[in-house]
Amino acid sequence: MKAIMVMFDSLNRKFLPPYGCDWVKAPNFQRLYEHTVAFDNCYVGSLPCMPARRELHTGRYNFLHRGWSPLEPFDDSMPELLSKAGIATHLTTDHDHYWEDGGATYHTRYSTWEGARGQENDKWKTNLDPSIQPETILPSSNPAMNAFKMAGAKFNAMNRHYIRTARESSQRQVFDNGLSFLEDNHSFDNWFLQIEAFDPHEPFFTFEEYLKLYEIPDIGRELDWPPYDRVSQTPEEIQHLRMKYAALLSQCDESLGRVLDFMDEHDMWKDTMLIVNTDHGFLLGEHGWWSKNVMPCFDEIVHTPLFIWDPRCGKTAEHRQALVQTIDLAPTLLEYFGQPIPKDMQGKALKDTVEKDAKVHDYALFGYHGSQMNITDGRYVYMRSPRDEDDTLYEYTLMPTRMNARIGKELESATLAPPFSFTKNMPVLRLPARSAMYTAAIQAGDMLFDLQADPDETAVLQDESVQRRLEAAMADMLKKSDAPEELFTRFGL
Repeated sequence: MKAIMVMFDSLNRKFLPPYGCDWVKAPNFQRLYEHTVAFDNCYVGSLPCMPARRELHTGRYNFLHRGWSPLEPFDDSMPELLSKAGIATHLTTDHDHYWEDGGATYHTRYSTWEGARGQENDKWKTNLDPSIQPETILPSSNPAMNAFKMAGAKFNAMNRHYIRTARESSQRQVFDNGLSFLEDNHSFDNWFLQIEAFDPHEPFFTFEEYLKLYEIPDIGRELDWPPYDRVSQTPEEIQHLRMKYAALLSQCDESLGRVLDFMDEHDMWKDTMLIVNTDHGFLLGEHGWWSKNVMPCFDEIVHTPLFIWDPRCGKTAEHRQALVQTIDLAPTLLEYFGQPIPKDMQGKALKDTVEKDAKVHDYALFGYHGSQMNITDGRYVYMRSPRDEDDTLYEYTLMPTRMNARIGKELESATLAPPFSFTKNMPVLRLPARSAMYTAAIQAGDMLFDLQADPDETAVLQDESVQRRLEAAMADMLKKSDAPEELFTRFGL
C-alpha cells in the first residue's frame, strides 16, 4: 500500500473551485476533485496549528486538556505506528513550528524527514547589514501587527532577502523534496509521504507570476500580512489582502498540480491513496475579522476542505455529506495500511464514507483551549461561552513547553494530577492556564447558527430545543473525552 498526503496551512474552502468559488485561479484543485471525493462537512477539532497536527497524529481531541503543545509521551502517533510496522513514513515541510519548543516532537515520529527553511518568522539566516530590516523589506506590510508578530518580523524580513524567486521559495523546495521521494520510491510498496506546505498561511508573500493573475488594488504600498484583529482597513486594503491570499493560493495550486502530474505519469492512481487537507481555515474580512485565534470559531476557520482518493473503491468527482473531522485521518491511514487502530483514538476510518457516504459521527466538537466550546451536527453550529466567573482553567501535560518557549515560572504552581483514561496510566502536571487571548470570543456569548438556512453565519438563531440538544451532546462528548472536571463547571454543563 502507498499513500500521499498533501497538506496546506490556513486553506479557506470558500476560495476553492470545487466548493463553489468561480474567480480564484486554481485549476488543479478542480482537477483534484475529478480524481477524488470532496467532503462538504469536514471540521477541525483542536486549534490552531500544532493542536491540529497533534490530532493528525493521535486521532483524538486535545484542546480540552491542553493548548499548543508537543506530542506527549502517552500519545499514539500514526506515522510512528506505521514506521514500527515496517511502513516507511517521510515528511517534507517548511512549517517552522516543527522546530520550535512547542512542536519539536512531531517530525521525529516519521521514519525520515526533511525541512525547507525561510517561512514567516523562521530563524534561518543571519546578516548584520543594517539595510535588511522590517521597515525596508516589509514597508508598512502590516501597520496593525501585534507585538508578538512584530518581534519576529525581523526574521521574516531576513528570509525575504534570501528568497527572490518562486524557485527559491520554501514551498517549491517542499514539493521538490516530495517529488524526489516519489521518483525514488513510486515503484516500491509500503510507504506514506506527507508533503506539507506552510502556505497559504500569512504573510501572503508570493511572486509576480501569481500576482499578475489578479487585479490587486494599488494602495501605495505592499500589504500582505493581516493582523489577528478586527477589520479596520479601507475597502481597497481589504481587497488588496484578499487578492494577495488568492495569488498565494494559485502558487499552492501549481504545486499541487505537480503531484497530480506525477501520479498521472506513473499511473499511481491504481494503487496509491491521496489525501489533500488543511489544519484550519482563515478569515479574510468575513464577520469583520482577520485571521484566527482571537475571535469566535466562525465557519471560515473551522469548516475545512478535504479530498480523498481511495484506490480500493475508485470513487471520483463526488461530494460526501457525512460529518468528518481531522481526528479521522489517523485511523483512515492506519486502516488503509492494515494496521490496528489504538483504543484511545476517537476518530473513525473513512473507507466506507469515501465509498458510500457512510455516517461516522453524530456530532463534531471543536475549539481552542481556553476559548468557547463549539459543537456541530453538520446543520447547526453552537458556540458556548464559559459561565464560571473565576475562569478556572488548567492545562495537563508532561511536556512543559508551548509554541516557541519553555514553560518557566508557571511550573512553580504545578501539581501532579491523576492519569486520564488516555494517558497510559501516567499522571500529568496540572498547570494554571490563561484565556486572555480569547476575550473577544468569550464576550461574544452563546451563538447558534443554522448552516442550511444561513451558511455564512450572518444571523444568530433562537431555537431553545436545538440549543438544549446540542448542550446535551456537548456534555456527552466531554464525558467520552474524559475532559477535566472543571470544564463542566466552567461551561455550566
